Amino acid sequence: MENLVGRLKEAKILKEATNSRKSEFIAIYGRRRVGKTFLIREVFKNEFSFYLTGIANVNMQQQLTQFYARITLHFPDQNELLAPENWFDAFNLLIRLLEKQKDDQKKIIFLDELPWLDTHKSNFIPALEHFWNSWASARKDIILIVCGSAASWMINNLLRNRGGLHNRVTERIKLEPFNLAETALFFKNKNINFDQYQIVLCYMVFGGIPYYLERITLGSSAMQNINTLCFERNAPFRLEYEDLYASLFKHAEKHQAIITALSTKNKGLTRKKIIKLTGLSNGGGLTRILTELEESSFIRSYRNFGKNKKEKLFQLVDLYSLFYLNFIKHSSPDDENFWINATESPVFRSWSGYAFEMVCLHHVAQIKKVLGISSVQTSVYSWQSEVAQIDLIIDRKDQVINLCEMKFSITPYSITKKYGESLRQKIDEFRQATETNKAIFLTMITTYGVAKNKYNYLVQNNLKMEELFVDL
Repeated sequence: MENLVGRLKEAKILKEATNSRKSEFIAIYGRRRVGKTFLIREVFKNEFSFYLTGIANVNMQQQLTQFYARITLHFPDQNELLAPENWFDAFNLLIRLLEKQKDDQKKIIFLDELPWLDTHKSNFIPALEHFWNSWASARKDIILIVCGSAASWMINNLLRNRGGLHNRVTERIKLEPFNLAETALFFKNKNINFDQYQIVLCYMVFGGIPYYLERITLGSSAMQNINTLCFERNAPFRLEYEDLYASLFKHAEKHQAIITALSTKNKGLTRKKIIKLTGLSNGGGLTRILTELEESSFIRSYRNFGKNKKEKLFQLVDLYSLFYLNFIKHSSPDDENFWINATESPVFRSWSGYAFEMVCLHHVAQIKKVLGISSVQTSVYSWQSEVAQIDLIIDRKDQVINLCEMKFSITPYSITKKYGESLRQKIDEFRQATETNKAIFLTMITTYGVAKNKYNYLVQNNLKMEELFVDL
C-alpha cells in the first residue's frame, strides 16, 4: 500500500476482513473521483477472485457480456462456459467456479460501480440477494466488496434495503475527500513543495478530491495549475461539471438547478426558496433530490442556532462546483489567462472569502482539537438575523459558545475600527436574540493570524490556517 495516502481507518477495515472467521459483505460509497476503486485495488493489490465494473448507460445484456468477459479472464482454465442470459445465471456461474477452488484463502469478489449494473428490469438486486443469502453468507471464505459513486442508490438499495439484503452488509465505508493534512501528504509524495497557503488555495478550488489533485503538476504555482486545469482551451476540468452530475444522477438537470440556486446564496436556502428559484415542485421528488445531493456530499443541511429543527437551510459545500459556477462557467476558452487576471476582481475576493469558510467547515474536527475541546460534547450551527450572521458556531456542553469568524487574506488580518465595532454588535445581537447565558468566545480563523493592534483584544482564540492541517 505504498501508494496509498491517508485512508488508514478504511484500509484497516478492509484488511481485517481477510482475518475474519465469517464471510464479509462490505459496501463502500462516496462522491465520484474520491478514490474508492484506488483504495480497494491498493489494499488488496489487485488480487481478486473476481472483479467486475459496471458500465454506464448500457442495457442488461451488455452488462452480462462484460460479466462473461471477466469470468473468462479470471477463470481461463474453464472450458465451454455458457454465457449467462440473466443475473441469476451469472451469479450461479460464479458460484460454481468459486466452489472449484479448494484452498482456504479468502475469495475476494469486487463489484465496482454497482448502481450501473442495476439496469431497468434487470433483477440485479434480487440476484445479488440470492447470491449472498443462499451461498456466500453461509461460508467463511468470501469477501464481497461492492462500490458505487451514486451514494443515494447505495444507501436506498443496499444499506437501507427492506428486502432480502436488509442488514446483510457487515461493514459500510463512506469515503470522504482528503482533509488538508492528507492533501499536504499527497503533494509531498508527488514531490510538489507547496507551502500551506498554496495548498489551501488548491483546496479552495478542488476540495480534497484525489482525482483532481493528481492533475496538479510539479514546477508550477497553485495559481498556474488552476489556470491550466480549468481555463485553457483544452483544460481537463472545463467540462467536468456536466460529466460529474450526469454520471451520478438520473435527470441530473434537476440536481444542477438546485446546485445553481444554492450557489447564489452563500449561507444557504430554505426549501421554500429553492422551489421558488428552481421552479421544481414540492413533494417527495424534491426531497429525494436533496437527499441524493447531501448523501453525495455536494450540499449540507443545517439549522440556525436556536431555531426549530424543521427550519433547515441547504448549503452548497462542494468546492469544485462552487468554483465552476463562479468562474469556469462564465469564462471563455479564448481567454487562457482568465484566472490570473481575475485574482484582483471583486468576484475573486467574494469567492475566496466564502471558499475559505467552506474549507474551515470541512475541518471542524481540527478546529476543536486545536481549541482543546475534542472530548467536549458540541453541536455545530450557523446563525443569522435581520442584521447579522455568524457562519460557524460551536455550542459546547461546558457552557461556552465559540463564535467563529473566518477570513482569507495574504497577510495577517487586521481588525479595523469599523470591523471591531461590527464584531461587538454581532456578539451583542447574538446574545440578545438567543438569550444564551453561556460565555461567548470570539474565535478568529485566518490564513496568517490576526495582526496585533488595539482591537484584537476582542479575540479569545486566534487560529491560523496551519491549525487546519493538524492530524486527528
